[in-house]
Amino acid sequence: MKALINRLRLHKETRSLARRAIPDELWALTLARLPFVGRLPDVDLLALRRLASLFLDKKEFSGGGGLVVTDEMAVCIAVQACLPVLRFGLKPYEGFVGIVVHPDEVVARRSHTDDDGVVHEYDEVLAGEAMDGGPIMLSWRDVAEAGFSADWGYNVVIHEFAHVLDMGDGAADGIPALPDAKARAAWQDVMQPEFERHRQAVDSDVATLLDPYGAISISEFFAVASECFFVTPHEMRAEHPALYWMLARYFKQDPSGA
Repeated sequence: MKALINRLRLHKETRSLARRAIPDELWALTLARLPFVGRLPDVDLLALRRLASLFLDKKEFSGGGGLVVTDEMAVCIAVQACLPVLRFGLKPYEGFVGIVVHPDEVVARRSHTDDDGVVHEYDEVLAGEAMDGGPIMLSWRDVAEAGFSADWGYNVVIHEFAHVLDMGDGAADGIPALPDAKARAAWQDVMQPEFERHRQAVDSDVATLLDPYGAISISEFFAVASECFFVTPHEMRAEHPALYWMLARYFKQDPSGA
């Protein structure tokens, strides 16, 4: 029975790969646009290309604000989204289907009730947003500039898909799905002090390698740290070694090539 199930799964994947095969020219263009991906070893690039094709076959892209999502845009997003799960496969992304791409940042109306019961309404400018169950929202301008923004540790796709991983255990708490309580405790032993150190630096107007946005909450800190891990790994390993190696164990990758 197990052998039959494996054959059926392989057959299904083969059909998906054929339907959404990434042409060589488009693959080369994507790697040129994303240098932090292009520097991966050939074996990882092969696995990433395969995973991105499977991702494209499972997800539905739509454009907001009149944007038409082209194959070039979809592949660019898929490759970055699949980078964090290169060693996991797509199972962590099974909880959603839709990806909405806007031409630029969007303004969302928010409300907050304070401790006195007073409701405060405000506008929030978003380059991306991940909601439990989807869809994922992305600003194409931010996605398109990923090759340049990598220099300062910014990547909106990795950030939002890190939120998906964070919510994989049912809570957006800066802790992705981990095997057991011991692993969660070990994670918190590193993550919590790193978050507090980052928040103190931001509050003191000290320049930080990690995006100051990560000081908002520990969930945002995990997403910001994940961006930096993949796009500026050498700098992160030097400045935040404990955090870097914890993420390396979790993602089962070492982008710094140490």
